[in-house]
Amino acid sequence: MLYIVATPIGNLEDITMRALRVLGEVDVIAAEDTRRTIKLLNHYEIKTKLLSFHEHSDKGKRDRIIGELLDGKDIALVSDAGTPLISDPGAILVSEAVSRGIEVTSMPGACAAITALTLSGQDGAFAFVGFLPKKASDKAKAIEKIAERDMVSVLYESPHALSKTLDALRIACGEDRHIVVAKELTKIHEHVFRGSLKEAIDFFGIENKGEYVLIVSEREEETEATDEQIIALLDEYITNGMTKKDAANATSKKLGIRPNRAYRLTL
Repeated sequence: MLYIVATPIGNLEDITMRALRVLGEVDVIAAEDTRRTIKLLNHYEIKTKLLSFHEHSDKGKRDRIIGELLDGKDIALVSDAGTPLISDPGAILVSEAVSRGIEVTSMPGACAAITALTLSGQDGAFAFVGFLPKKASDKAKAIEKIAERDMVSVLYESPHALSKTLDALRIACGEDRHIVVAKELTKIHEHVFRGSLKEAIDFFGIENKGEYVLIVSEREEETEATDEQIIALLDEYITNGMTKKDAANATSKKLGIRPNRAYRLTL
């Protein structure tokens, strides 16, 4: 069996008893970063053999794991931290195991995205973005989708790119859009920022350290101006000397309405 095992995202106590039992009983643990995983295993005195498996592992490494599973061995898949396959490698391995008739089970546990969501105060539907694309054009498209989305967006960001991403979000979403930035979750220096994008940019500055989860609120629905509001503004412009046509155009731009609607109300 292939076990997908969630591991702590920071605090080593955030692991289930079942996960510890399985990690101790399987034949091999396929780990994204053996240096990180060995610290967890040493903490709980687990002696299971480790095998490196990450996003740059070649097909040969994958075939080796599949081969051992087909030979009857039990293998646990763990990521750097948190739940495997959530912005972490492993999807190809799981897909191939399933296609070969190998039994796969997933063991729930720590996940940075879900932990941050519970702290954000947001509810309802959300879209998990993960890490933004590295290519500038693809990143811009992804941020535009976040700006237009009618639900909360959850994304991960590294410390060196945080300030640029916050600024890009400000440009796309507007500086008043609400954001939650969770830093170093479950660790000693855990911090959760809640405020507008402008406030987030001022708070975090340029130099940052740690791992971040960003919770961007959904796009707010724009309220259509009422006839009374439009007429009041038209009267103001016309009283100040504008023609009806110019007043209608100015009102259209000010309130974000169609020009013909404003002009009709001048009549």
